[in-house]
Amino acid sequence: MEHTVSGVGVLDKSVAILDAVAAEPRSLGELVAATGLPKPTAHRLATALEDHGLLRRDGDGRFVAGLRLIALGRAASDAIGLAGAAGPALRALRDETGESVQLYVAQGDRRVCIAALESPHGLRTIVDTGASLPMAQGSAGKVLAGDPAARRRGWAESVGEREAGVASVSAPVHDRDGTVVAAVSVSGPIERTTRAPGRRYAAAVVAAARAIEAAR
Repeated sequence: MEHTVSGVGVLDKSVAILDAVAAEPRSLGELVAATGLPKPTAHRLATALEDHGLLRRDGDGRFVAGLRLIALGRAASDAIGLAGAAGPALRALRDETGESVQLYVAQGDRRVCIAALESPHGLRTIVDTGASLPMAQGSAGKVLAGDPAARRRGWAESVGEREAGVASVSAPVHDRDGTVVAAVSVSGPIERTTRAPGRRYAAAVVAAARAIEAAR
């Protein structure tokens, strides 16, 4: 049985094991039968997933879903809920500024776009939902990383940091405890945003962040 969904064999095989265990607890032999993987491969990957907390053993020694999946599932659910709540504010921000808008959350040393709307202009910034970008570049990264200047003024800007010719402005979205959970951004070509995009867009981006907080 071949597993070529992503083209990364070890990942596809690991996901096949997780899918099999999600359906019901599996012994090693049952994993082999369910996935079609060779027994040594199934054992190696299952025990590696166990080491990472993605699988565990029940009282009968069968593989079952690991507790780490609870935290991962909760994080995914939170991100989906946040993106849904942000929809109206993102549309309003895009319509007010005429530029592309995004919502990012932190994921380790990266930031992931969980919602995006494109500018109606032919020349525009395009960031796909699900895109993983460096935390060290761009205004959203500054916000999510807790840059002192961004915290002090409540927003951050960047000009040509991640991509030449592109500028952006971002503001933090907080939860009820005041923790930064996301960054809302507006971005576009420098010829429209100028090299001081904060002057043009900071107030609108901050207002969008407050609207997202109120909608959650």
